[in-house]
Amino acid sequence: MKVKGKIILVTGGASGIGKALCERFHAEGAEKIFVADLDFEGAKKVAESVGGKAFRLDVGDEENCQSVVREILDEAGRIDFVCSNAGIAGAEGSLEVSDDVWRRIYEINVLSHVFLARAVFPSMIELGAGAFLITASAAGLLTHPTAAPYAVTKHAARALAENFAIEFREKGIYVSCLCPQGVKTPMLECAEGEPENFLMAEAITSEECAEAVIKALEKETFLILPHAEVADYIVKKAENYDRWLHSLRKIRNAVLAEKEKFLSKGKQA
Repeated sequence: MKVKGKIILVTGGASGIGKALCERFHAEGAEKIFVADLDFEGAKKVAESVGGKAFRLDVGDEENCQSVVREILDEAGRIDFVCSNAGIAGAEGSLEVSDDVWRRIYEINVLSHVFLARAVFPSMIELGAGAFLITASAAGLLTHPTAAPYAVTKHAARALAENFAIEFREKGIYVSCLCPQGVKTPMLECAEGEPENFLMAEAITSEECAEAVIKALEKETFLILPHAEVADYIVKKAENYDRWLHSLRKIRNAVLAEKEKFLSKGKQA
């Protein structure tokens, strides 16, 4: 799929990967880019830079998703490509994480894709053409050793993308799933007084992530892996699941030990 001449909706477009995608799609000659984000002021800045239009969108609100898609269809007549990119990190931990946080991250990282697909797929099916990208994460293929809500919801997002790809390809919709590892975005940045995220050392830029998306779209690849090594990790996980779990326990312990060391230094200071 070529981006040139396409009408595109990008959620989570105000910053990070979403912003980089908007900028790259504009450079590739997209006809019109609609930038949607809960951060409306940020979305407006990006939209202005790419000659597009901004929407305030809470992707966890199905009615909001429906209204934004209807407005775009009324204005542009079609939507060729949706990047369902919005997502949140949630919280560290597992059982101690509150029910409200679990529900919110599930709404944003999983149900948002369902809501957008419900809104846009009928028009794509009618045209017999369209594309839908879900931004998941390498955590959806592997895991996150210290943040269960994030890992669980990204696994679910990846599974949903697989189901969409199976069900809707014959109806003309190309579905893909973006699974980067560390990307230098606000999500990866640490709050003051926190140690550096363990993924930062090998993190790529948002622009490099967008480049990987463009290359995958041209080949209409389902799984988009900006970090090539993730494919090797998947194989190793499948070859020996117990060994893989053991290695993740070691990573978890190292991350937690580093955090404790960092916090101890802070208290001494």
